[in-house]
Amino acid sequence: MLLPEIKEREHLFKLALRMGLPIFGLVFALILHTVINTHESLDSFFYIESVIVLAFSIYFIFHLIYSGFNTKITDNISKVFTRDYLYKYLKKEIDSNKDYTLILISCDNINEINNRYGIKSGDKVLYEIAIWIDRYFKSKGISNFPIGHIKGGDFIIGLKGKSSKYKAILELMSLKSDEFKIDDIEVIISSAINDTSFSSELEYMIENLFELQDLSRNQKLFSNKNEDINPNELESYIINAIKQKSFIATKQDVFNNEKAIIKEYFIKLKASNSKIIHQKSYMKILDKLRLMPEYDYMILEMGIQNCDEDSDDIFAINISPTSIRNYTFLSKLKDLLSNNKHVKNRVMFILYEKEYYSHLDRYKDILKSLRLLGVKIVIDRVGVNHSSFIYMRELEIDAIRMDGVYTKEIGQAKYKNILDGFILTAKANDVKVWMKMIEDEDTYKKIKSLNIDYFQGKYLAPLEKIYEK
Repeated sequence: MLLPEIKEREHLFKLALRMGLPIFGLVFALILHTVINTHESLDSFFYIESVIVLAFSIYFIFHLIYSGFNTKITDNISKVFTRDYLYKYLKKEIDSNKDYTLILISCDNINEINNRYGIKSGDKVLYEIAIWIDRYFKSKGISNFPIGHIKGGDFIIGLKGKSSKYKAILELMSLKSDEFKIDDIEVIISSAINDTSFSSELEYMIENLFELQDLSRNQKLFSNKNEDINPNELESYIINAIKQKSFIATKQDVFNNEKAIIKEYFIKLKASNSKIIHQKSYMKILDKLRLMPEYDYMILEMGIQNCDEDSDDIFAINISPTSIRNYTFLSKLKDLLSNNKHVKNRVMFILYEKEYYSHLDRYKDILKSLRLLGVKIVIDRVGVNHSSFIYMRELEIDAIRMDGVYTKEIGQAKYKNILDGFILTAKANDVKVWMKMIEDEDTYKKIKSLNIDYFQGKYLAPLEKIYEK
């Protein structure tokens, strides 16, 4: 048992004693008074009944106190519903209403507020955001709606009816939030909205809200796009696809000057009903179900089997960094690489993660062991977040792949200057530079004028199917 649990039990016990002693005293005094004044006429059953009354009084008081404290409805900080209670409440609402809308409203910079202004200020911000949300919706004639604190700076609101009824209201709210401040603290608000047309399962609806928010962080209003596959069925389709190794693999050539030297593999899972599950739909679910290592191994096994002595092409594939940091996966991977004499220097791992892994020494050792087996390491999406830059600086790698925004905005001086800096840094450390998403001749000419090693895009090579099961 954790120390907080032990201390909470102690606190509840002491509270029960303080509340119970007056009642015990009154009951005991009544019994004692009765015994003194009428002890000659009292039946022996009276004493048994008295003991039973005292025992049940003690039990009843303790039970009320413990059960009362275990049933927590409101969050101590924001004063809105707790996550557990909100989930119970919303499930009942969804069951009783065919059309029901959920809205996610987030304080995107709550961690920065806590670090810069202190935790107490962060707590106050959360409370004031809840009040601000309530006032805004009341001003639109919407009151007594459930609102709960999910995590961090995230709040969920439940409203009866379809999401189309509330989109304009949410859009206006997002515009008003641009100047939102609390005690001169700038508060950055984002939002997302969906309804039961997406799914009638609360957990799927909430997960979808966060996905919509992640996809559209720079927009002010988020709406749902219907998926081809019902989310209630998606997990089982993905599990079965992994078990049956049912997927479609395509490849695209990556060029060094005019020669194709790398084949990047792209994967789509294939559901049992023959529907195709795209990567954007299954990646988060693989993480949620802890199936990412099995998926990565399945794809690597297919790729390595295609390595033979008749070709010297390098095959590149996106691998989850969490997989290669998994001891079981790493051991199986090394066996797979060791058992094929043709794969040395022909396998390229493309790695990307939004938040960097703080145990860099361990990460370095793992990558070093893989490079000794002939695996080339690429850091993906360089230039869009701090983790890719830290990895580029700290890890021994073979190449960096710039984020697609630098290809799209290659004509802007600002982006070109940043790109020049990355190229200069990479070359100074004997690291190759890779540009992707080259879609037209003009973009290709601009990129080719730079000191770039690898070129990739539909203008240079189409996708080609290489495997289907």
